[in-house]
Order: sequence, then C-alpha cells, then structure tokens
Amino acid sequence: MNIAIAATAGAPQARTSKSQSPFARLFALIMVVFLAACSTVVPKGGQMPDKGPPPVESPDPGNVVMGDNDRHRVALLLPLTGPDAEVGQSIANATTLALLDTRNVSIRMTSYDTALGVDAAVRKAVADGNKLILGPLRSDDVVAVANVAGPAKVPVISFSNDIGAAGRNVFLMGHLPNQSIDRVVKYSFAQGQKRFGGIVSKDVYGQRASSNITNSVRAAGGTLVSIQESDGTAASIEAATKRLAAAGAMDAVLIADSGRVAMTTVPALRRNGVKTAKILGTDRWNVDNSLGANVPIRGAWFAAVPDATYRQYAEKYRVRFARAPMRISSLGYDSVLLVARVAQNWKIGTAFPVARLTDADGFSGIDGAFRFFTNGQSERMLEVLEVQAGKYATLDAAPKSFIVK
Repeated sequence: MNIAIAATAGAPQARTSKSQSPFARLFALIMVVFLAACSTVVPKGGQMPDKGPPPVESPDPGNVVMGDNDRHRVALLLPLTGPDAEVGQSIANATTLALLDTRNVSIRMTSYDTALGVDAAVRKAVADGNKLILGPLRSDDVVAVANVAGPAKVPVISFSNDIGAAGRNVFLMGHLPNQSIDRVVKYSFAQGQKRFGGIVSKDVYGQRASSNITNSVRAAGGTLVSIQESDGTAASIEAATKRLAAAGAMDAVLIADSGRVAMTTVPALRRNGVKTAKILGTDRWNVDNSLGANVPIRGAWFAAVPDATYRQYAEKYRVRFARAPMRISSLGYDSVLLVARVAQNWKIGTAFPVARLTDADGFSGIDGAFRFFTNGQSERMLEVLEVQAGKYATLDAAPKSFIVK
C-alpha cells in the first residue's frame, strides 16, 4: 500500500529548532482559522464544546442523499472497515475536526467506505451529486476512482503519495518522497558532503528513490558513488552494505527505507568499512519514535514537513476523540482547510473550481506550505532534521510559504 506517511499512531518526537526562516508571505486565512481554533477553551470535563451536528455522514444504502441544495457536496472515500479502518477513521476524524474548527456550514461531507468496494463507493459518491472527492487512501484505488470521477468531471484530491496516480484531475495530498530526498541531499552538499551513496528498499519505493537520489546528487553538483538495494532482512542489508563499501569512498549515505531498517543498516555500514559517512534519510523516518533511542543513528539527517502545528492539532484531536491521531491524518485536516478556502468563491451547485488548486501562492496547513501543479503532483516546504537523543532537532527550518515572482 502506498500512502503518504506510514500509519503510525501518536505525535512524532519532540523537535528543537536551531534556526528560524522569516515569513516570505502569510497565508493568513487558513492559518488564522487553525490557530484561533487551537485557542478554544476546553471545559474541565475534557470535552470540546459542541459546535453542531457531526458534518461527516455515512449514506444510508437505501436512501440516496440528494435534498441538500444549500451546501457544497464533498465525498470522503476512505476504508472505514477492514484492515485499514484505523487509518481511514483517523483521517475521517481529522476532516470532522477541521469542519468544526473552521465552523464551515457551506460544506456537506459524506463518507463512503472503500473497503466495501472502491468502484461501488465512487459510483455512489458521483450519483449522490458530490462535486469533489477527497480520497482514496490506497494508490491502487486511485485509478478506479479516476475512471468514474473523470468522465463525471469530479476532481479528486487523494491522500496517496504515488506519483503514478497523479493526473487526469487527480491531485495528491501525500508527501512525495522525491522532495524529501532532494531537500536533504542539497542540504548535505551545502555542508560539505560531495560524494554520495545510497541504500534503497527493493520495491517500487526503492526504485523511485534510486532515481531521485541520482537526480538530486547530480543537480546539487555532487558525485554518486553507488546505490545498492536491500530487502530489509539482516542478510540482505549485510550484503548491500558490503557492496556499497567496496564501491569507493563517500561522504554521505542516504538510506531510503523505514526507520526500522535504517537502524539495522547503519551498524552494518560501519562494520563493513563506511566508517565516517554522514547518514541521511527520508521523511519515512518522521513516524518512527524509536530513532532517537538508537545510538548508532544519532547525528543522521532527514527532511520532513514541519511539526510545530501538528503537535497542537494532535492535542485537540486527543481531547475530542480520546485517542492519538495517526500522523497521516493531518492530510485530512489540511484537505478540508484547502476546500474551505476555495469554497469562498465556489457557487453552490456548480463544478468545483479545480483551477484554483494550482494557485501559485499555494496553501498552508498543519503540514506547512504546499501547492499543486497541473500534473496533479504537489510541492511542500520541508525542514531538515537531525536525530538526537530522544528528539529530532531542526537544523534548517522550512520556509513558511512560496515566493511568487
């Protein structure tokens, strides 16, 4: 399953910042709404004040919901039952929280369970008159959704990060791995690392990461020594690190795999001859709370979305739903902020103004600044972090917005 961030519960490790980037431009509407909502007073009972009926509704199979002509119809396609239900429900909860926080009464969001059949879910969503689809989660479900939504001229904002799913009016909210790799490689090169190596997973993610590393190193002006594949097992990691060490000296090694695999790979690199190379990672590390407790990996760098606002969101989520959010759920919250902003100039009953999604100024939310391109892919502002004892420290802060010339 390709999703934007691995489905790990709880907030990421605490981060400290060594530098702050100045605001290039404020996305005032979106962030003011969120920050104002964050200051809501919580009663002693621990429950947030009720701001109206739950906005996310599940359709009755025997009753097509078509009578509401005074609100924008938006469909939420997620797995709400089955093996991915916990992830899907966390995203759905986040969209509910966003609607409550923004106090938006112009959007009616209806949830459709893709675990019961994605084709049936999207056909029902289109038949019910929804003008925009948020979801699905799985990249392999995006094609099925696009095949129905496309001819109906209903745009899709998916939570996937699989660039192969973008296009045909399908936009990706997911954090794209190539941007994390490019950010940390460029930062590493600027700090003096010129010769790079890589260890990548033996799957589609690894194949794309290998291409991303190659392109990023060349664009930075560095030298790519070698990239080796590993399937994550101890034997495979050992063999891959030996091959990499034999390829020649290098200043930095990027491990494009999970934090768990990285914690096994770093010691293997050290004992097989790559003694001093700086260890680099991707945003997949951002959901692994055990990295800071692993001594060999301390000092490694990786790039990810900023977390300061996420921590505020996670606390609000815990208060309302009595559990920690999945890290990926922030995409659900931000998708609603995005729709709420666009809805200000969206006439009820008309097609969603999809051209607004590619506004060069972009948007801002829990995961920082982001914008979409016409090919459906997104661009995000990332920060560079260092793994330290029990925490991630910000070495180079993410810009707050895009500078439009």
